[in-house]
Amino acid sequence: MTTTQPDIRPNNPQFSSGPCTKPSTWTLDALSDAALGRSHRAAIGKNKLLEAIETTREVLNIPTDYKIGILPASDTGAVEAAMWSLLGARGVDMCSWESFGAGWVTDVVKQLKLENVTHHSADYGHLPDLSAVNFDNDVVFTWNGTTSGVKVPNGDFIPSDRAGLTICDATSAAFAQDLAWDKLDVTTFSWQKVLGGEAAHGMIILSPRAVERLETYTPAWPLPKIFRLTKGGKLIEGIFKGATINTPSMLAVEDYLFALNWAKGLGGNAGLIAKADANMNVLADFVAANDWIDFLAEVPETRSNTSVCLKISDPRVAALDADGQAAFAKGLAKLLDDAGVAQDIGAYRDAPAGLRIWTGGTVEQADLEALAPWLNWAFETQIATL
Repeated sequence: MTTTQPDIRPNNPQFSSGPCTKPSTWTLDALSDAALGRSHRAAIGKNKLLEAIETTREVLNIPTDYKIGILPASDTGAVEAAMWSLLGARGVDMCSWESFGAGWVTDVVKQLKLENVTHHSADYGHLPDLSAVNFDNDVVFTWNGTTSGVKVPNGDFIPSDRAGLTICDATSAAFAQDLAWDKLDVTTFSWQKVLGGEAAHGMIILSPRAVERLETYTPAWPLPKIFRLTKGGKLIEGIFKGATINTPSMLAVEDYLFALNWAKGLGGNAGLIAKADANMNVLADFVAANDWIDFLAEVPETRSNTSVCLKISDPRVAALDADGQAAFAKGLAKLLDDAGVAQDIGAYRDAPAGLRIWTGGTVEQADLEALAPWLNWAFETQIATL
């Protein structure tokens, strides 16, 4: 290795895990047909919102009897709406192995104050024992842990004959991993992740079982307006046909429509998954060839193909205390940012020290290949300071 800067550079240095980089073909012209200055409840606005819903169904291969709605407050708003509207009818099993999953646990225990809650947790880099989850209860989990780079390998751990509902935060999994719709009753994600859309809007996808719960169960607590999915004991159908609870950004809607149509051009969900897998393999090859770095996710089958979290395994760094390791990793990320080759790739603030590199479908494989020698350059430059 050398501290001489590599000759090649990524064409696009944006490897943020959210908001994620735009598709390579995106320009501001993609927004030229946005319904600006018009009511979102006018025909033009509702038609675009309905198009966003139905194109989402097409790209993700969502069953026709599942309801798809657009909610405020990004993925967080969608998860919260699901938990506040559905939980409390039976016991709850919460699964967490990173910061966002842990946040849902806090909301259920400290905000909703539910008592019959079982928490299945694991440290960063691991999954909890999913075989211990009780699916007679409602179950809340993330499909892909954005801040740990650990995903569930598939939906096989969820029984088809479950009595409870599954509520899945799939915000960094949708459009990159094969979601088992028959195992998911509530699924949420945001536009800002795998398709590189804009923030502030969340998607909620409801199975017929979830709709039945909504129409037959009333929570014991008051529901804020932005969480209300029913009225008079019936689902508010308008939410799932483009009549959003509050005013959406029609610029963001137009941007999402562009991303969905771009995804269709790649071959839809299968094409997006293949691209994310190929991107992740670039980093897998890099890790295999360099002994100073390793995956935070220890089991290959659970390694994310979107939010790839890496730890610095060099013994000289491992010998440092926690503050020293964090400073080393931050210094490494700053070198790459200052060089203009990788932006926003530091580990999440609550996660172990290291790097987090997004490899979803909007990232180009050639940019990751060009980044690889820069990672070695930054490490050698930073290690020389010890």
